[in-house]
Amino acid sequence: MKKEPSPNLRIKRQSLPETLAESLRERILNGEFKEGESLIQEAIATEYGVSRMPVREAFKELEASGLISTQIHKGSVVKSIPLEQIEELFELRALLESELLERSLAKMTEEHFAVTKQLLPQLEAAYMNDDIAQWGKLNWAFHHSLYAAAERVQTLAIVQGINVQTDRYIRLQLLLTAGKKEAEVDHRELLRLCEQGDVKKAVQFLRKHIQRAGSDLIRLLKKKRTKETMA
Repeated sequence: MKKEPSPNLRIKRQSLPETLAESLRERILNGEFKEGESLIQEAIATEYGVSRMPVREAFKELEASGLISTQIHKGSVVKSIPLEQIEELFELRALLESELLERSLAKMTEEHFAVTKQLLPQLEAAYMNDDIAQWGKLNWAFHHSLYAAAERVQTLAIVQGINVQTDRYIRLQLLLTAGKKEAEVDHRELLRLCEQGDVKKAVQFLRKHIQRAGSDLIRLLKKKRTKETMA
């Protein structure tokens, strides 16, 4: 006789608001919804064939992740992050991820590195195939695999949140510059230094990798936003 699973052990299926939030998040990140664009609950509900309730819940999730904001008389709007705040986010990334890597490398095993080695070709394939939707997910998965052994749950959660906020801008940079090739080279070098156990060089290289990506992105966004203002 088949035993019924315990209610506490049942796997929860993704809820409708979560599914909506994931779909809307991807549309924001890939630029379909532009900065400053209003998201109308009724229109979104009609588009997806659902009631307004799950849309409202999805909006709350997107607002919590910093992708949209609620404005008086405008409702929910795709959030535009000021350049100085984007710069700050990359400074935080450099600071926190460097600390995570330093703590993690002392504990990393062959099993940890096996995960990283499995993810890197997937990330490079996404770059080569212009699979934009996978860039942010796989980039975070690659970096996370190098930090997981640190066992710093709260810090990892903060860093992941920062990556979500900056993902759409990083995609833009990769699309409009030679950033994909640079990222490939950097990721392979970072993995090499980590495998060698050279903690100091690995941490320094990671910090420079993040800082350079941030600087390149700020320059690109300044030009883009200046053109949009003048148009």
